[in-house]
Amino acid sequence: MFYFKKREAEMAKLKRTMYTQAARIDQVLQAHNLPARVVGGSLTPRAFRFELKAAGEIRVETLAPLSSEIAHATGSREAIFTAPTEDGLLRLELARPRTELMRLLELCARLVEVPPLTALLGLDSDGSPLLLRLSSPAVQHVLIAGMTGSGKTALARTLLTSLCMFNPPESLQMVLVDPKRRGFGALKVLPHLLGEVVTTPEEAIECLRWVGEQLVLREHAPKPPGEDAPLPALVVVIDELADLLQMGGKRMETMVTQVAQRGGAVGIHLVACTQKPTAGLIGSGIKSAFPVRLVGAVASSEEARYACGLNDSGAEQLVGSGDFLLVAGGQLIRFQAAWLKREELNAIATELHRPQGAARSWRALADALAPPPPPPQNDLVHPWGPPDAIVHRGRRAPSGPLASLRRFLGFRS
Repeated sequence: MFYFKKREAEMAKLKRTMYTQAARIDQVLQAHNLPARVVGGSLTPRAFRFELKAAGEIRVETLAPLSSEIAHATGSREAIFTAPTEDGLLRLELARPRTELMRLLELCARLVEVPPLTALLGLDSDGSPLLLRLSSPAVQHVLIAGMTGSGKTALARTLLTSLCMFNPPESLQMVLVDPKRRGFGALKVLPHLLGEVVTTPEEAIECLRWVGEQLVLREHAPKPPGEDAPLPALVVVIDELADLLQMGGKRMETMVTQVAQRGGAVGIHLVACTQKPTAGLIGSGIKSAFPVRLVGAVASSEEARYACGLNDSGAEQLVGSGDFLLVAGGQLIRFQAAWLKREELNAIATELHRPQGAARSWRALADALAPPPPPPQNDLVHPWGPPDAIVHRGRRAPSGPLASLRRFLGFRS
């Protein structure tokens, strides 16, 4: 009960903050005799978003020069006018003083239905949960790229943990390769893990050799008569892929390429993390096998081009700490990765080790582990906004072979 009262107080704070900012935006517009006013607002993890209705034909180019003045009037670090909405409303985003952390447990507790082998990544720019179905023919393998501090390993932990939360060990198994011994050790408590976390090049070669054997068996082994249950999906996770390829040489590259090119068809999926996915560090045969990329902050526009496979992606402008782009089918979706603390991971693992017949409630666990209320701050707002701002699309995920609605995967099948 205390947690819900805290959320109600934060919602009230949000309303007051946004009403004040809307009034200041209107004052700036009136001072320049522009026939436009704020008619609505919403919240994203990184920005306050306002919708403006213009009496005449006012374009974004007309209002853009006022960005600095509006930012100063509202006490914001940055103000950006973006493309109009479908119904013709202009959109203005004010940067929040600090990014609101999105707890994985809280987001999972809000989902009513999740398709098999689907991972929760975080919140998109509209504030809706962004899900990725690994088994879709349009996905299969995922490359996570970003420099130190971008949050790529934390995002990988979030992706893997959310997969485990909605898929039992009978339908999902994982192999973890962590050559730097600092990314995936915390995940060893999950019941879906096969063996120990692999940490040396010698172990990695042996592990990938075994995965290659499983690949061949799945390709050629006949299905037993009368057996309808599919084989469990096998997710092979590699942290610092480029480092592993350099340590393991040509043999390692051949094994990884084999899994990347043939594994998806038989339920073997590759999730790989790397700091610099350049052709010189990662072979083109491997890189081309990743149709979906999750790209965090990078150091330059050249690295952004390598990471995203696109020109002018803007990845070099991401601010780090979980600020990511989902790149798929030539489209970009910016999202804030969900955050998972070590104690929350341990609590999730304990819950997953319970018998399957026992009732499982992620809402109860999320409430039990909810952080204490922070000290009062002028900019304190709740990441979800008022109840009527929680869009229906964040409550149910599609159940088809590909979560194809933009709000869940961001591109069509």
